[in-house]
Amino acid sequence: MPSTPGTQGVGSTDGAADTIPVRPGRSGWVRWLICLFLFFATTLNYVDRQTIAVLKPTLSGEFHWSELDYANIVLYFQTAYAIGYVIFGRVIDRLGARLGYSIAVVIWASAQVLCAFVTSLAGFSFMLFALGLGESGSFPAALRAVAEWFPQRERALANGLFNAGTNIGAVMSPVIVPIVTLTFGWRAAFIVTGSLSLLWLILWVTFYRHPSDHKRVSPEELAYIKSDNHVVEKSVPWITLVPLKETWAYALGKFLTDPIWWFYLFWLPPFFVKEFHLDIRSFGPPLIVIYMMSDFGSVAGGWLSSHLIKRGMSVNAARKLTMLLCAVCVLPVMFAQYLHNLWF
Repeated sequence: MPSTPGTQGVGSTDGAADTIPVRPGRSGWVRWLICLFLFFATTLNYVDRQTIAVLKPTLSGEFHWSELDYANIVLYFQTAYAIGYVIFGRVIDRLGARLGYSIAVVIWASAQVLCAFVTSLAGFSFMLFALGLGESGSFPAALRAVAEWFPQRERALANGLFNAGTNIGAVMSPVIVPIVTLTFGWRAAFIVTGSLSLLWLILWVTFYRHPSDHKRVSPEELAYIKSDNHVVEKSVPWITLVPLKETWAYALGKFLTDPIWWFYLFWLPPFFVKEFHLDIRSFGPPLIVIYMMSDFGSVAGGWLSSHLIKRGMSVNAARKLTMLLCAVCVLPVMFAQYLHNLWF
């Protein structure tokens, strides 16, 4: 059962929070190191998932894929991702961020590495299904870790910072994957990217603990983490969540926005190859520009909502205003269909 939003893994305030006054500037640094871990995990998550898109022209030539074949591979990934999102939400609620994240990384990194040994369309479909299943656990685990390690006033910023890894990963893929592919072959690209995720896993298991159990957390930082978490964690049955308007509002928002993001992620490299005659050596720069802009928006959105909250705006109003401004920024993309130049 999912935990009450915003309180996962963080209990009610205890004596430390009540007796130790802490100013934010002197509240310690360990939680930001945890955020850095989450950022790198999110980055590697996107490097791994976008590898197939960057290699699509290469793999299509070697295995004679049609556009429909590639679309079906992407569909297997997305289907598994949707299924895994529900599964891992429950798993992480039960096991916590440390173990739950570890399970997710083992699944997705193994699938990524094993893609190097696949020789058929069915094999790629199976491995991308496994990759999607594992990668679906990344965001639930990261959100759980943020809830455990950050006071409510900093969570939007922390979420924005680690979520910036999605765009950094999307930027790194068209840099790393072509270099490895042109030097060692496409199979090495899967092995290298998957191995980086396994290396992150070793560091994660070694360093991550709940803040109450972490040896490097000072009493002042622990008090600050718990300073505005006054709600006791409790489990809520799914049957209680489904009728809520907030549940449907979030689901509708994801339903309308996620297909656009996925479309760009998996189809921009093939689009540049087909429409502008780029190849694995040359489609990197436009992809980097696109995802760097998205990266800026991710960090700016998290900062803006936190800034508005600190200035006295309600959490609800601050986050909705931020989302509205981000939505307005998307509107000019409608005019892209009338442009025939790669850069303008």
